[in-house]
Amino acid sequence: MSVEVFDVNAAPISVTPAAVRHLLKQLALSGKKGIRLSVKESGCTGFMYVLDEVDVGQTEDITLQEDALTLWIDPESLSIIRGTQLDFVFEGLNRVLKFNNPNVTAACGCGESFSVEEGVSYS
Repeated sequence: MSVEVFDVNAAPISVTPAAVRHLLKQLALSGKKGIRLSVKESGCTGFMYVLDEVDVGQTEDITLQEDALTLWIDPESLSIIRGTQLDFVFEGLNRVLKFNNPNVTAACGCGESFSVEEGVSYS
C-alpha cells in the first residue's frame, strides 16, 4: 500500500499556453466565458473527459485561472484528473487537445475513453 501526498497549494491541473490560446479562440466563437472540465463514465475503457463551454461554473466547482482563461473543475472528477496537463498539439496533420494525465493506465484504441489506476475513484 502506498500513501499519496498532494500539495494543497498546487493547481489541480495545468494548461499549456497553446491550449489556453486554443480554448480562448473557441470561447470567442461561442460567446461563453469559460470552460468546465469533468469526466464521466463512458466508452469501452471506463471514463472520458468532458469540456463544456459555459458562462459560469457550478457552485461547488474549483476555479482555475490561466491567463485570460477561466477553467472550472468538477470536484467529483478531481481524483481522476489531478496532475493532468492540458495541451494543444499537432498529431500528424491534425491539431488536438491532449490530456497528459498521470493517472491513466490504459486508453481505448480510438482514444475516446481511458481507465485509471486501481484505487483512484470517481465520486
